[in-house]
Amino acid sequence: MGSSVTEMIARARTQIRNLSADEVAEALESGPVTLVDLREPDEVEREGRVPGAVLVPRGVLEFWADPTSPYYRDGFDPASKTILYCASGGRSALAALALQELGYTDVAHLDGGLAAWKEHGRPVAFQEHDGGQ
Repeated sequence: MGSSVTEMIARARTQIRNLSADEVAEALESGPVTLVDLREPDEVEREGRVPGAVLVPRGVLEFWADPTSPYYRDGFDPASKTILYCASGGRSALAALALQELGYTDVAHLDGGLAAWKEHGRPVAFQEHDGGQ
């Protein structure tokens, strides 16, 4: 029998960098970071987003992030610091592993996602987003 999604996420978390909300905030303050919100647009509209995050729905991440893809989007760089997040950390853990497999060398995710960000009293923005770049 195959793995469950819960097992896949747990396995991914052992192979990626898991950052706390405080660590993500420090990274954002200290230098250039591509912060990627992997949630769907309706989730962002309902729950807000971390200020400065770029919306990239999970289903298109690898296509937009792979420089060899015809769907590649400017702003992604395998050598730049990239931090991913979602609602609670499952999608972002899997996505961080996927970016590592694409050759991203400085990728991490916000463990606990937007929920953890909010629990730590970090700011959330509700303004219009740019649709992913």
